[in-house]
Order: sequence, then C-alpha cells, then structure tokens
Amino acid sequence: MHHKRLIVAAIVVPLLYLYVMFLPAEYFLFLAVFVSTIALIEFYAMFRIQPALKYAAVAWGAVLLAVFFAARHLFADMLLLAALTLMGLRLVVRRDPSSSREEISAVLMGLLYIPGLLTFQLDLVSWGPAWIVMLYVSVWVSDSMAYYIGKGFGKRKLYPEVSPNKTVAGGAGSLAGGVVGAVFVKSALLHQVPLLQSALLGLSVGAASIVGDLVESMLKRDAGIKDSSNILPGHGGMLDKLDSVTFAGPVFYWLGVGLGLLK
Repeated sequence: MHHKRLIVAAIVVPLLYLYVMFLPAEYFLFLAVFVSTIALIEFYAMFRIQPALKYAAVAWGAVLLAVFFAARHLFADMLLLAALTLMGLRLVVRRDPSSSREEISAVLMGLLYIPGLLTFQLDLVSWGPAWIVMLYVSVWVSDSMAYYIGKGFGKRKLYPEVSPNKTVAGGAGSLAGGVVGAVFVKSALLHQVPLLQSALLGLSVGAASIVGDLVESMLKRDAGIKDSSNILPGHGGMLDKLDSVTFAGPVFYWLGVGLGLLK
C-alpha cells in the first residue's frame, strides 16, 4: 500500500503540474469536469442513488462547472434549475414516495459538495496557474505529512467516532505540511507573495484539509464503506483524493482575497 501511494503520487503530481502550468485555463475546466464526474458517480454510488437520477445529476455537475467558467452570473439560477429538474425527475422515475427526501437531499448535496466547491478552483486558475499549483502542492504535502507523522508518532486519537486512524499528531503534521507546501511554491513560482502570507495560506490549507478529510470519513461511515472506490491504487477513489482539496479550495481563495493577493 505504501509503495502504491508513492508510485501514484510520483506519476500524478508532475502530470498535474505540466497540465496546469502549460495549457490554457479552458483545459483546467476539462480537468475539473472529468474529476467531478468520477467523484459524483462515486458519491451517488455510496448512497445507492438510482441510475436515472444519478446520471442526470452527474450531467448537471458538468453543466454547472461550464456555466460558472463561462458566465458565472448565471450560476445561481442554473443551480436552482438543476434542483427543480432533479426533484421533478425523482417524481417521474420512481412513483414510490418513500425515501424521496433522502434521495433528493443526497443528490443535491453531491452537486454542492463536489462541482459547487470545485468552482473556487476555477476562480483561482483565472488568477494564474501558479495559484492552483500552490493549492494542490500544499494539500499534497499536508496529506502526506499527516499520514507519515500520524503513522510514526500518533497515539492520541483526533476524532475516533468518525475516523479511528486519525491522530492529533497527524493533524499537526497536516498543518505543518500545508505551510511547507505553500512556502515551497512561493519560493519556486510566486516570488511576489510575502513569506508570512504564504505560510498563512498553507496553514489554512492544512486546517481545511483536516476538516475535509473528516467530513468525507463521516459520509463514508454513514454509507458503510471504507473507500469511495479503488480506481487509484493505494489511494482509494477520486472522491478520496478530492476530500481535502474541495474544502481547502474555498478557504484558500477567501484568504487570498482577504490578504489582497487575489485582486
């Protein structure tokens, strides 16, 4: 498992860097739609959403990302239209009203949780690809340090009711890793960003990564599964890899705006 994690990371991280840094912003939209589609399929499979409703919602996820990228002032209206059409579809495809509230809630939650939170990365890439690199490197180093420090030194559990393997030491590693990742990218690509502000961005990523990871663990425990899928050897599913960055993206963006870095 350890070697699989390293091999997958060694392949994916450089490819993501090249893809983001050297292709136009429109290509990042394609990437966002791709990962959103897979993650939504995994999310809806977790909660056993019926196929017609599942794939309609997955299609809406792609539409919402495209609308945000091209005409974000229409995003709220399109999100409401998605909710209306999906509720109407549930009425048609299954005449039994039992569990309709749970199904519709899960479908709409998926749209907010995955494509909804990914829209902040579309905002980030509009300020320059280096910001996306800083976000992802910070999350990757944060997750890695959380894993290895928690595995090596973790004794006191962080939140055993939700995730028995996560420790306080791992949480500290997540915070430290976020700072290390952000400062590294600042030194390599974003020289204009002050060191302290880079560290604050990284710290926010580390904290948000902890929460995002715990939220997904909570949802998986509710669904009675360990991983969202097994498409990434040693890492689980696409949703398992997005859990931290979906939460970290908005926090990173809001703090970047608040610090005057994104203007």
